[in-house]
Amino acid sequence: MNEEYDLPSEWVQTTLGDVTAPIRISVQPKEFPTHPFVGMEHVEAETMKLISTVPASELKSNAVRFWPGDVLYGRLQPYLNKVLRPDFEGLCSAEFLVFRESPHLNSRYLQYFLNSWSFKEFASHLNEGDRPRVDWSQLQGFQFPLPPLPEQQRIVAAIEQQFSRLDAGVAALRRAQTTLKRYRAAVLKAAVEGKLTEAWRTEHPTTEPASKLLDRILAERRAKWEADLRAKGKDPAKVQYVEPAKPDVASLQELPKGWCWATVEQISQIQGGIQKQPSRTPRKNAFPYLRVANVLRGRLDLSVVEKMELFGNELDTLRLQLGDMLIVEGNGSRTEIGRSALWNGAIEDCVHQNHIIRVRLSFVIPEYLDAYWNSPIGSRRVMDVAGSTSGLYTLSVGKVSRLPIRLPSIAEQEQIVSEVERRLSVVSQLEATVETNLKRAERLRQSILKEAFAGRLVPQDPDDEPASVLLERIRRDREKRKHGALDKGREVICEIPRPKKIDVKETRQVELWGSVGSGE
Repeated sequence: MNEEYDLPSEWVQTTLGDVTAPIRISVQPKEFPTHPFVGMEHVEAETMKLISTVPASELKSNAVRFWPGDVLYGRLQPYLNKVLRPDFEGLCSAEFLVFRESPHLNSRYLQYFLNSWSFKEFASHLNEGDRPRVDWSQLQGFQFPLPPLPEQQRIVAAIEQQFSRLDAGVAALRRAQTTLKRYRAAVLKAAVEGKLTEAWRTEHPTTEPASKLLDRILAERRAKWEADLRAKGKDPAKVQYVEPAKPDVASLQELPKGWCWATVEQISQIQGGIQKQPSRTPRKNAFPYLRVANVLRGRLDLSVVEKMELFGNELDTLRLQLGDMLIVEGNGSRTEIGRSALWNGAIEDCVHQNHIIRVRLSFVIPEYLDAYWNSPIGSRRVMDVAGSTSGLYTLSVGKVSRLPIRLPSIAEQEQIVSEVERRLSVVSQLEATVETNLKRAERLRQSILKEAFAGRLVPQDPDDEPASVLLERIRRDREKRKHGALDKGREVICEIPRPKKIDVKETRQVELWGSVGSGE
C-alpha cells in the first residue's frame, strides 16, 4: 500500500500510470549482434548496479531493445528489486518493463522510486502463489509523488551523494567479509592438515594412532550388522558381509604421523531422505522435516519448518539425532553443492527430505568432520565428484560414501575442534557484526528514499514551475501520442487499449503496453 505523506504544496500526488508507461520493442538479436544484452541475472538486487552483460549474438530467442536513459524494471518474482538505468544502447530480457526516457520525468527519479520500499512491498504481494510476473495493469494505479522537474533533479543529486557514501561503507564491509571468509578457510585448512596440532602431537607421542580407531569402528560396524541379523532370526554366518569401501591411498597425500585415511562409509551410517509427494500431505501422522532451505553452510535456518506424513516405522529409521551431519545433495551453484550443517536437536521427532543426505558418525567427533567437510580440502573433493545435469550439480549417497576423510585419533580430534572453535569464535562475532551493519546500510538507503519521495530530502524553490503544470504537459503529450505522433525518429509510440504489434521500418516489431493511465 502507498504511504501517506503531506507533500510540499508545489508537488502533485498522481499515479504511476499518469506520468509514464512501459514500451516494448521486440527485436531479433541477429539484427544487433554487437549490442550488449542485459538479463535478470546481470542486475544486482537492491543496489541497481549492472554486474555484467553478454553479446546479443549469444541469444537464440527475441529480446527487447532499450536506449541510454531508459529505465529497466524486473517484473519477475522474486526479483522485483532489480531496477537499472543503463547509459548505453542494448537489448534486454522480456522479463523487464522498459520505461522510455522522458523530458518531463527524470528517469533516475523514476528508477529510485521503483526501488523504494513502499513500491517493492506493494509489487511483491501481487500474484502471490499464482503467476510469477507482475503486469503493468497491476502497477499503474500506484500513487506517485510528482515534484517540479528542477526539484526532481535536485533530489536525484542528493540521493546519489548520500548513496555514494553508503556504497563506500558497504564496499568496506564487503572487503571485511572476504577477509574473514579467507581467514576462516585458512584456519580450517590448517586444522585438517594437522598444522594446528603439530605441537600437541609432539607433546603426546603415545596417543593411540587413528588406524586403531578405524579398526574399532569397523569392528563395531560388523558387530551391529550381525546383531541386526540375529534380531531378524537370521544366522550371520550364512550371510556374506560386505566390507565398506576403502580409500585409494595411492592417489592421496601423505598424512601427519598417527593419522590415516578413511572413507565416509567406513566411519558413519549414511541415509537418504524421504521424497515429498502428494501422499505425504500432513494428515494423522505428520512430523516436521528439513528441506534444502533449512540447511545452510555451517548452520541451520529453522525459521520455517514444514511437516509431512510418515508411514510405518519411518520415524524410527529417519529420526534425526544430535550431531548428525546434514548434506545438501543438489544445487545450481558448484560452490554450494554439498554444503552442510550439524543437527542441533532443536526440534523433536524431525526427519529430512530426499534432497538432504544424513551422515551419522561412529567414534568420530561431528565437529571435526564438519571442519573437514567445510575446509578448502573437503569442499574441493565434494565439488570434484558432484555431477552436473542441466546446470544442476548433484551428489548421491554413493558419491558421499566413497569420499576420503583425513582421520586423526579421537584425542587429536578433540584438540582440533578446541583450536578451531577458539580461533573462529571471534570470526563468527565479527561476521555477525558485519552482517548487522550491512542490513543497517540497506535500511538507511531506504530511509533516504522515503525522505526523498516525501519531499523532505531537499528544500523547495518557489521559482520552480509547479508540478501541476508539469502534469498537464505530460497529459497533453499523451494526447498527441494517441494521434500517432513520432518520438523523434525512434519507434512509433502511439497509445492503444491493449498490447499489440505493428510493423515498422526494418521489419522490427513494436509491442505497445497500453495507454498511459488507460488501465489496460
